[in-house]
Amino acid sequence: MGFINFLYSSNEWFLKTPERSLDEAYKAAQKIKQLEDEHFKGQKVAIANGDYGNNTFKYFQEDLNKLLGTVKGRLAEFRVSRSLLNPGELQQAKVSRLNPLQDKNRPSAEAQLPPSIIINKLNFIDEILDRYSNQAQVNELLRTISPTTETRRFGGATSNSNNSNNSQEGERSQLINQMGDSDRDNLSESTGLLPRSILGTFTKIQRDLDPRSEQEYVSNYRNSKLKTSISVKFILTLIIVPVLTQQLSKAFVIRPLMDKFIPTEHKVLFINQDLQKEALEKLDRFQRGLEFQVFIGNAPELSLAEKEEKLKEKAKEIAEEYEVLSNNAIENIIADLLSIVTFVIVLLNNKKNIAIIKSFIDDIAYGLSDSAKAFIIIIFTDIFVGFHSPHGWEVVLERTFAHLGLAENRDFTFLFIATFPVVLDSIIKYWIFRYLNRISPSAVATYKNMNE
Repeated sequence: MGFINFLYSSNEWFLKTPERSLDEAYKAAQKIKQLEDEHFKGQKVAIANGDYGNNTFKYFQEDLNKLLGTVKGRLAEFRVSRSLLNPGELQQAKVSRLNPLQDKNRPSAEAQLPPSIIINKLNFIDEILDRYSNQAQVNELLRTISPTTETRRFGGATSNSNNSNNSQEGERSQLINQMGDSDRDNLSESTGLLPRSILGTFTKIQRDLDPRSEQEYVSNYRNSKLKTSISVKFILTLIIVPVLTQQLSKAFVIRPLMDKFIPTEHKVLFINQDLQKEALEKLDRFQRGLEFQVFIGNAPELSLAEKEEKLKEKAKEIAEEYEVLSNNAIENIIADLLSIVTFVIVLLNNKKNIAIIKSFIDDIAYGLSDSAKAFIIIIFTDIFVGFHSPHGWEVVLERTFAHLGLAENRDFTFLFIATFPVVLDSIIKYWIFRYLNRISPSAVATYKNMNE
């Protein structure tokens, strides 16, 4: 009976694990709420919400991190243990079979806690965790990227100092260099009786005299840092994930499947006529090379049988080489399609990051000086639509055809070179005329002077 009691106690302890984990997570969340109420005026633990120095805030931050770790750990334990329990009578039936003396009508440990209490505790925990989650910071960053009507009306004149007000919550959130593009749009779209530089000066003085300007600056710095971190990670993800998908799927999935399911006699030797022509030219050069060596006396004269034997060996070597190239082209097509699908999936699953990275790129582009903007535009146009660009596009198309195993089409190449750079040049000129001319007229003037 002692062993049975031990098994029964163990099962009873396991059945109480969800309730015990949820209770510990709830207590830790209550401590976070108590910390907010006592030291940060009922708001989230942030340096802008309390009158404390850096060292004191770090003290509260350490306590907060420990409590958040406890909440997340116990909440994960609650989910895992609850998922292992059958919502029906299975667990209780197991306990009853292990301990025949146990009353079958006795409720399980999980059923002792009413569902309403569980839901209330989980809602309270979610409210606490949502304040300190990365998604909440991203949403706040997205709200800061989209300017309010008030900000658009009173935007500053300089590109390096802009603000965004949230009057409903009584807090201000500003991104350094974030709203520069929207402010430039305001400069080009709105006109007033007084010069904008004078209005911008008054706005700057008013902002500097604001007692909350220091808190705004700290908040702006954190938002800018978060935006840069998210943008860099997302750019690396957009580059690394498709490339890894292309390489790994080609090496570990596509190639083994082709070797397994496609017999050797059915493999493609020449995927296009260009490869076959190259192979024949190699064999012909090899044959003429043998004859040349004999004519100049560097090699003994070969009999007809010896000559045919050498040609057969060379032909097999060339065939194996071009068989690998043909199979590699087929693998490239499938792997490239998989990488494109992966790229699209990453974009669809990170729509909010796209808005952040767009703002990050705008900050970099519009934050450059006028001469730097003009210099970059000239380099870009000269490379892709300039006088020497057709040679570069021809090389790109040749490498693309070879990568996909397609025969080179000179008509398509010439047609592409005759149309695509022209279209690209028109788009660039339209962008300069429609947007850059309104946002930074001095950059357009510099570009024209440098381009003459």
